[in-house]
Amino acid sequence: MASAADLQNLLRFLSQDAKVPLATAMAKVKLLQAANLGTAELLSKSDAKALQPLFEDEKLAKQVLSAAKRFSKKRGAGDGDAAPASPAKRRFTTVAGEILTPAAMEASLALPEPVKDVEVLSQVSLVTNRAPLVLAFAVALLKYTMPEQPLSSRLSLAQAVVSVNSRTKAVSLGLESGKSAEEEGWGEGQPEVKVMGRAFRVMKRWGYDPYEGDHVEKSQASDTMMVAGERMAESGDAEMEPALWGIDLEALKKSNANGLHSGQGPGLPIYTAQSARAYLMKSFASPAVPTSSEEKSKAKKQNNAAVIAEKEKNVGYLMGALELLLESWASTLDEAELNRRAWGWYVRVRPDVDSGVSGWGAKGAVKLSDILELRRTS
Repeated sequence: MASAADLQNLLRFLSQDAKVPLATAMAKVKLLQAANLGTAELLSKSDAKALQPLFEDEKLAKQVLSAAKRFSKKRGAGDGDAAPASPAKRRFTTVAGEILTPAAMEASLALPEPVKDVEVLSQVSLVTNRAPLVLAFAVALLKYTMPEQPLSSRLSLAQAVVSVNSRTKAVSLGLESGKSAEEEGWGEGQPEVKVMGRAFRVMKRWGYDPYEGDHVEKSQASDTMMVAGERMAESGDAEMEPALWGIDLEALKKSNANGLHSGQGPGLPIYTAQSARAYLMKSFASPAVPTSSEEKSKAKKQNNAAVIAEKEKNVGYLMGALELLLESWASTLDEAELNRRAWGWYVRVRPDVDSGVSGWGAKGAVKLSDILELRRTS
């Protein structure tokens, strides 16, 4: 049986070396392994005629075969590994002053392991305000509706959802006025996506490989991509987007960069994955439990590390409940319908707060049992 590493290596070869669209590559991995063509070396010893039925396209079959032969030749000339990319061509990302490869950056953004024990989750209640809950819903949802997006993109896009929704709410309450940056045309020329009914502009991260880097654990990412491949194979959707950033048009408008009323060009302000993650990790507290005065005094002295650890645990609970909800519907709803229903699910479980301005930013309880009750029953 193929290991996660075998699956990932084959997927990497198809999508990067053979330039096969990622959705197509993910859909073909199991077919190739079933045909005993699960490595580039085995593919290089095949022929276009044998590959054509698997790829259903003569041109694509020849493309894969040629790439496999080049790959094998390159390995034969080296020490058993494909030649690494030139340092000049590698892309690195700076996080808090530290230079990271894309793979290391994705690893640094990892969220707490989702807890999926229903008995445990049904007893959990969290205290938060509405915006972080929108963020959590969007992050979890994007894993199913835009599975090709790496975690960095999902966090950025989810933060864009929160921002657009918050401005809409602020306008309705009279806290903000005037046209939005989008209405004034600052996003013109950039693609638009819609998540949970909220539309916003995005920037394509062409050539970004979230697995670039050789020392990051990939099994979880591989499993996620295989699930995504199966879903896209079932739908027949071979169109894949590159990794995306959500563009912060309001920041662009405020900076009035070069006086251009356009969202095109380098240096666009984006919703960063790091800030979205930080917001998520600090926003879910446990309810205060009535205690004696002595215990209250002790609780006040609880150190910061313990508070952070407790909130991190709570994020694991919340994401586990959301994943159980989305998993229950993912096999019966397509991405568009899953996306449409997510807002209604959020509305049903969001904290109860005062209406109007007095409720702006107010906190309330979120019972994870309410999320679990939304799961599909067979």
